[in-house]
Amino acid sequence: MYRVMLRDNMSPRAKEILEATGQIQVVVDNDKATNDPKVLAGLIGDFDGLGIRSGTKVTAPIFEKAGKLKVVGRAGIGVDNVDVNEASSRGIVVMNAPGGNTLTTAEHAISMMLALARNIPQATASMRSGLWEKKAFMGVEIGGKTLGIIGLGQIGRVVASRAQGLGMRVIATDPYITREVATSLGVELVLMDDLLAYADFISLHVPRMEETKNLIRSATLQKMKKGVRLVNCARGDVVNLDDLADALTKGHVAGAALDVYPQEPPDFSAPIFKHPNVIFTPHLGASTGEAQEKVAEMIAKQMVSYLLEGVIINAVNFPSIPMETMAKLRLHLHLAEQMAGRKTFIRWGLTPDRIVELPIMPGCSRGFNQFAPLVEKITRQVRIGDGQLTAIPLRPMLHLAYDLMQADSNALLCNDPGCLMCNSVRQQTGHS
Repeated sequence: MYRVMLRDNMSPRAKEILEATGQIQVVVDNDKATNDPKVLAGLIGDFDGLGIRSGTKVTAPIFEKAGKLKVVGRAGIGVDNVDVNEASSRGIVVMNAPGGNTLTTAEHAISMMLALARNIPQATASMRSGLWEKKAFMGVEIGGKTLGIIGLGQIGRVVASRAQGLGMRVIATDPYITREVATSLGVELVLMDDLLAYADFISLHVPRMEETKNLIRSATLQKMKKGVRLVNCARGDVVNLDDLADALTKGHVAGAALDVYPQEPPDFSAPIFKHPNVIFTPHLGASTGEAQEKVAEMIAKQMVSYLLEGVIINAVNFPSIPMETMAKLRLHLHLAEQMAGRKTFIRWGLTPDRIVELPIMPGCSRGFNQFAPLVEKITRQVRIGDGQLTAIPLRPMLHLAYDLMQADSNALLCNDPGCLMCNSVRQQTGHS
């Protein structure tokens, strides 16, 4: 019986799916006190899986105590709150639920753009104060205006479609999208500097990466068309808030709509929060009942597939394998697992001063040397303690399985009917 902890008020749908298997016990822990890494670290050792949203931070100290943990499921897209590198080093799969909140986030960006164009939050606040300031909130039309989208991924594409329906001309910049793909979406693909120069509205839809940190800063803001309005429902540290506040004060940027911040909750004493032409929401991009149920359902099904069937879907630190491919790989994965547990070793030198002992299947009369290139690839990724092989994480195992399938198997096969390695390759590749 596997045990899975669900946190952060995840939709009850996740618990239903996990428990319906009859092989997974679910513990729902929404206690904010256990968000403390020290507290959570004391609990996590009994669990095979952990399902979270954005509220729980899964750090290295937690992983250190997670002796049984096999998978962390993030019900949403961003995994900024998970130490993915630490998880990878321990062979723990981290998976997310892309697409589950695409529509919701795109709709929020469009809503923010419309509210920004017509000063709706400011007018609401004014009326709540008992004022009738009709002339104070003159807005702009969006029909006929140019929307520049930075990042034409899943969310960016939905924003483009909705904006086109509102009569906007849509241009975009994205280094990973071809001109042909953009054209098929009715979007003109342009260079970054051209987008900044011509867009009346700019909507950000890029992931958190080193290249996107402070993407919108003084230098890029100066290149923008005077009177531009900026919408950020992507990642908080994409925008330098102090530089944006300065551009707003100088009148170069007409307004901004922000749903995400470099630090959440943000520092409300920052100058940006005092500017009347900026509207805010507290990271509500994915906050609809429909989206939360979708991502909970997605992540629960993915965790079931992994824990019960060994099938990995939407992992951020591991290749996602279709079921048909996984069926072909199973014997090879079994072989890799057997190799990790064997007590028959061959000495293999990584460097002149670093020798480790690696397991190899007995019985292969072709000898170790023909298998060496594959083993060498694994040795660069295994976790090694005290000069001995202690574990081969899942990722190297899968790479080994792929290599076995794609290699010139005839060069590796021996004729010993008891050789698990050679017979495994023979069965899967059809070599005689």
